[in-house]
Amino acid sequence: MKNIKIVPFFAILLVAAFAVSCSPKLKKREITENVMQEIYNEIKTPYKYGLVMVPTDNSYKMDCPSVFRKDGKWFMTYLIYDGRGYETWLAESDDLLHWKHLGKVMSFSENETHWDVNQKAGYISLQDPTWGGSYKWEKYDDKYWMSYFGGNTTGYEAGVLSIGMAYTKESPTKAHEFERLPKPVLTPKDKDVSFWDNSTMYKNSVIEDKERITGSKFIMYYNARGDSLNPAKGAERIGMAVSNDMKTWKRYGKKALLNHHKGITGDAFIQRINDTWVMFYFGAFWTGWNQGAFNRFAVSNDLVNWKEWKGANLIESSEQYDNMFAHKSFVVKHNGVVYHFYCAVNKAEQRGIAVATSKDIGKSEMNFVAPPEKKEKK
Repeated sequence: MKNIKIVPFFAILLVAAFAVSCSPKLKKREITENVMQEIYNEIKTPYKYGLVMVPTDNSYKMDCPSVFRKDGKWFMTYLIYDGRGYETWLAESDDLLHWKHLGKVMSFSENETHWDVNQKAGYISLQDPTWGGSYKWEKYDDKYWMSYFGGNTTGYEAGVLSIGMAYTKESPTKAHEFERLPKPVLTPKDKDVSFWDNSTMYKNSVIEDKERITGSKFIMYYNARGDSLNPAKGAERIGMAVSNDMKTWKRYGKKALLNHHKGITGDAFIQRINDTWVMFYFGAFWTGWNQGAFNRFAVSNDLVNWKEWKGANLIESSEQYDNMFAHKSFVVKHNGVVYHFYCAVNKAEQRGIAVATSKDIGKSEMNFVAPPEKKEKK
């Protein structure tokens, strides 16, 4: 029998590490028009199922769905506006189509000194972004996190709105009040604001930057209104901020990521489709666009530079229940079907949550209640 030389295990590890360090980095996929078309074909939802959540009366409106999966069920956080401001609620479903209300997770404050006493519009943070994946709400520091925009002024998105962070150690599938950091983490009055976010701030969406492309652990995409001449009448644009602990945030760059110079570009929601990142967002009141509000998408290979789709809208007004606005995306793929949740607003200004799908699964029987009667002008 020949002598067999035994190679120490640590030597094998060193060789393997050397091989990895010397191998070329994988080339990022170029975002060509063909890639954009592939993405569109994958995410398009031409079949409107219809309304899945509506107010029981005309005293309030529903808005901004965020959907996650846990313990074999689906859950949705969403907003209710009742004239005073936004509160954040929770619902559950077995099939993504039929939903049961569970209760509030962020309520108006009793303490009038709170900076967010009258507005708490929350969105789930650190969800698994994998397209067709688990849609799990991931933890950080043993907590589930929500980012939100808040303020102390009553009315629909009124006053100066800033971004805060909320968290809980309890299960996010049970309706209970999230704890909140005592102060906002981003405001339009910060020293590092730019011309485009110096008036007020809106929806925010937080993901983990696992590749540390930005050099930080977490990325927040947010939309804000601002302008160099008249901030209060400026456009809304999408930009980003970064953090390493979910508590301290700083803006990333001075320019907005998506900017249409007029109207609204907002409500980013991020998914990872194969080797590319997709940002779902909505537009409204753009120059040269006849649609009131509509959902679109952009694609990136580095989470910072985004190429916008130039083709047809993903969602636009076409039905009685969404004939004023059809906007604000949350999109999941489950069992081969794409579900595109959005905010549906009709010309009576009733507001609920609807869904469109990639396959024809029928029509919802849900409708808004009778619209409020318009008072005749004397």
